[in-house]
Amino acid sequence: MEISFRIHYKTAWGENLHVVLSLLPKEGNKQIFNIPLSTKDGLFWEGKLSVSLTHTVKAVYHYLVYRQTELFRQEWHAVPRTLLLNPTAHTYFMHDTWRDLPDQSFLYSSAVTNVFRNRSVQGTYTWPIFKSTLVLRAQTPRPHCGQVLYLCGEGSALGNWNPQKALAFTETAPNEWTLVLNTALLLPQASYKLLIKGKGEINWEEGKNRTLPDFSLQSNQVLVQSDLRPKFVENNPLKAAGVVIPVFSLRSEKGWGIGDFGDLFRLTQWAKQTGQKVIQILPINDTTITHSWQDSYPYNAVSVYALHPIYADVNALPRKVTLKQKWKRRSLNAAEKIDYEKVLALKLERLRAAFEQEGKDCLQSAQFRSFFIEQLHWLPPYAMFCVLRDRYQTSDFQKWPKYKKFSYREVVNFCRETAPDYKEVSFWYYVQFTLHRQLLEAAKNARQEGIILKGDIPIGISPTSVEAWMDPRLFNLNAQAGAPPDDFSATGQNWGFPTYNWDAMAQDGYRWWVRRFTHMSHYFDAYRIDHVLGFFRIWEIPLHSIQGLLGQFSPALPMDAKEINRFGLQFKPEFLTPYISEKYLQEKLGPLAEKAKKLFLQPGENGYYRLKKEYNTQRKIESFLSSSNDKDAAQLREGMFALVSNVLFVEDHHRKNFYHPRISALTDGYYKSLKPADQKAFKRLYNDYFYRRHNAFWEEQALRKLPALTQATRLLACAEDLGMVPSCVPPVLQKLQMLSLEIERMPKTLGKDFADTHTYPYLSVATPSTHDMSVLRAWWKENPEITQKFWENVLQKQGKAPTEADCKTCEEILRLHLTSPSMLALISYQDWTSIDETLRAKNPEEERINIPANPHHYWHYRMPLTIEDLLQKETFNQKIKQMIQDSGR
Repeated sequence: MEISFRIHYKTAWGENLHVVLSLLPKEGNKQIFNIPLSTKDGLFWEGKLSVSLTHTVKAVYHYLVYRQTELFRQEWHAVPRTLLLNPTAHTYFMHDTWRDLPDQSFLYSSAVTNVFRNRSVQGTYTWPIFKSTLVLRAQTPRPHCGQVLYLCGEGSALGNWNPQKALAFTETAPNEWTLVLNTALLLPQASYKLLIKGKGEINWEEGKNRTLPDFSLQSNQVLVQSDLRPKFVENNPLKAAGVVIPVFSLRSEKGWGIGDFGDLFRLTQWAKQTGQKVIQILPINDTTITHSWQDSYPYNAVSVYALHPIYADVNALPRKVTLKQKWKRRSLNAAEKIDYEKVLALKLERLRAAFEQEGKDCLQSAQFRSFFIEQLHWLPPYAMFCVLRDRYQTSDFQKWPKYKKFSYREVVNFCRETAPDYKEVSFWYYVQFTLHRQLLEAAKNARQEGIILKGDIPIGISPTSVEAWMDPRLFNLNAQAGAPPDDFSATGQNWGFPTYNWDAMAQDGYRWWVRRFTHMSHYFDAYRIDHVLGFFRIWEIPLHSIQGLLGQFSPALPMDAKEINRFGLQFKPEFLTPYISEKYLQEKLGPLAEKAKKLFLQPGENGYYRLKKEYNTQRKIESFLSSSNDKDAAQLREGMFALVSNVLFVEDHHRKNFYHPRISALTDGYYKSLKPADQKAFKRLYNDYFYRRHNAFWEEQALRKLPALTQATRLLACAEDLGMVPSCVPPVLQKLQMLSLEIERMPKTLGKDFADTHTYPYLSVATPSTHDMSVLRAWWKENPEITQKFWENVLQKQGKAPTEADCKTCEEILRLHLTSPSMLALISYQDWTSIDETLRAKNPEEERINIPANPHHYWHYRMPLTIEDLLQKETFNQKIKQMIQDSGR
């Protein structure tokens, strides 16, 4: 059999096209072919592949563009090009056009197709082969459940333009529709159109009539015309409301002191009961580093694939619960907050007991073997990592006496069934398989109930994670990722994650990220990309810093001394060292100034001070103060950190003699000490650097990475685009059709106090608060001046704003979000309960999940009542349902 490819694509000099085709037999291994194409005119590219088949085989393929030998671009293939190759046909002619990201690509997402529109793809389908066959392939997400795509046109074979006699397509892949025609029955170049029928509706596609292609075919030849993309009128844009709550915050009657994957069934029931269509959770990956409460931070994963054992529904495990365990369970479940360490220990105890009871049989099952093969690239290294972490009492592999350097050969030997540690290795296999099955069932149930489960992809990984151990070349382990100063933290955020070596990741088309996103698609239909700004540039902090003020953007365009001079500021090396005057010292340390001088400083020139060498970084100062019992340690720490950060420029981490203006320098002491002319020059340089210089550069960086990632799956992509947002970000999100995040109290327009919910873009998520913020009621009390402005200008009220946001006020604010144009309006559980006097917490501060300025925050918030009780709150639930219905969602 010969498969002939022909595609229209205009290339630039040095570019060439390939087609990658995979044969997917029901039995046996997948075969992959990379076929270089050739062209005579630079417009039409052609190539051939010969294969020998004895039975019908499914194939998928897509096109790539190379520049010289490097992959430059690949077409959108979230809807794969599929073929059914029948051995009775001796030639397939593929006539294709390049697939760019389609208009309204979000409609192709599984969130829309599988949940909103609840359409299912036909499981088995065969292409009939005639003497000569024409196959038409169309891509459209428009049909709803109960509707089908049809073709109707000229001639009796096409229904004579009578929609009642139209020919039905079959959805052979999600949003991919196939119609097989016998060319002997067709009029040459007959006119036709596509239409949608079902549920009493007939919806013809917009635009001119189409024409069948020239099908001068010989016997047993098949012409496949792909890429028909009909446009239909859609009067009602898809809009939905939902709830945001971490899994760990869920509480149920038979819980074990923390929410688990079993609770997602009950939460789905509540969402459906209240008319909500989305459940958004926080990351659920394993974060076990120390087995202490410090592991409660869900964004510091030790594996980007492994699920956290703490989320296991141990009630679903074999029944072997001791009386002591029952007592512990009741005590932990009754607690107001999560006792992370006790809960994790108890769950691991239950998992080990279940493993002893059913582990051997479970790991010999066909289901586990299938899971193991699919997860082979990460599961054995993860299991080995867990064994060594617990044996050596640290996840820092650099401190292990053995296996510091990762080796696949050593993993194979360590994890073989006859190895001495295999029982412990197989325990971690069992744990991950159990978690996978439980989450998969919860996700399946959510889809069946019409609920979108939305996950969260953290921007970073732990520096002592499986991934850092396995492939350190992908990460800059000598740097820390974070965020520059913003509304969340005046001194910036230091997350402690390594930054990414994007050049290394680009070499294989960002395979590490593609695998990660693909893995998410097993469980979710939508996802939040944490800190999407990191794909444009990340805030990179040197290891010697604890706060974020001495960081720099990476990648970036640093300045050398000559360029700085051109702005009118004569560069001096002392711009890189802390400016510590007596006045600045008093300002930052007050009565502790003399103590600071004695401990950390020495006299410099002209009455200024210098840091002693042994205390010239924040890390050194932190080390000294943490080991002392000084009652003033906290104040000294804060003041000395400010002194260390008081520089005008920081040197580039990667290029010597290149510099970046220090973030927030315009409000600090060094800048204030400059002469007026130098202040003016530095301010001009600063504004150019942070607000103009990088826009095109960072846009290019994002467009190199994000398309490959966001188009690797059919998940609905939602960006978390908060903080110091470059002007290039919104256009890129629009181009890639990613949903932005809109928060009323964090306007993206300069000079505005509040965002206008009425003008939010359709491709957005509207929410009044996030897990990194105070809840709605607590925000209301934080700043009376801001609250008064909101009361008058947003809620259009007169008089003095109340000191507390009552239920009616909270309801008004939530309605603003529900009636916004945003596709999704997602409300935190705490903000939903703010509209009910019997459910809202007495102290709204207790409802906050995270404080970003505190890197050691304990993530242990729990909803105060059980989900079972929540399901019985008929008045409250009906209120939510009515609010959502009133908003048209």
